[in-house]
Amino acid sequence: MVRLSVNLNKVALIRNSRGADYPNLVKVAKDCEAFGAQGITIHPRPDERHARYTDVAALKEVCTTELNIEGYPGEKFMQVVLASKPDQVTLVPDEPGQLTSDHGWDTVGKADYLKKTIDRLKNAGIRTSIFVDPDEEMLDGALAVGTDRIEFYTGPFAHQYQGDREAAIAPFTKASAYARELGLGINAGHDLNLENLAFFAAQMPGLQEVSIGHALVSDALYYGLENTIQMYLQRLSL
Repeated sequence: MVRLSVNLNKVALIRNSRGADYPNLVKVAKDCEAFGAQGITIHPRPDERHARYTDVAALKEVCTTELNIEGYPGEKFMQVVLASKPDQVTLVPDEPGQLTSDHGWDTVGKADYLKKTIDRLKNAGIRTSIFVDPDEEMLDGALAVGTDRIEFYTGPFAHQYQGDREAAIAPFTKASAYARELGLGINAGHDLNLENLAFFAAQMPGLQEVSIGHALVSDALYYGLENTIQMYLQRLSL
């Protein structure tokens, strides 16, 4: 079964907008787990415009499913995750100030940097995943740097889904099969939603986890958080 990890960045963005602690991220994380989510994700960026570095330790104390911390592995980020030891760290090639993640790692060109970073995380007992595009050369590079899993950047799939969903999914099914041959675990995330999630998951044998934030939190405005989580879980079970 594909696990649903709820990304709470948009909840943190609402919290920060009023300079207070409401909504409280810890409470929302606990509620998400109670409502059926099988993981919690945050992506603290250097400007802390949504999730903050201090949220990592706070969530680590309460999460009973799986805590996944995404981010660019600058030294501050590394210090925080090595101190808290979440279940998984997902390395994302976001430069400081970038609005959102929009591409995977160059696992060949950045091989030395990634390997050194992943070694630090694995030596601390943290499962590692790296953001990649559906490209066999990049998957070979991911294997070479020692990651446990890859997370497919699914923005291109979501953007093309309405026009030609078969063409949209084709690179991902091919890359997924290759990743399985290499023995890499497979996660996915970015722009997955209630409309495209069931099709994506059904076409991706071996998919282990999806991380969804913006669409899920937006849907919760209409359907409520508990109902929305159940709707996403239902899509993953088709």
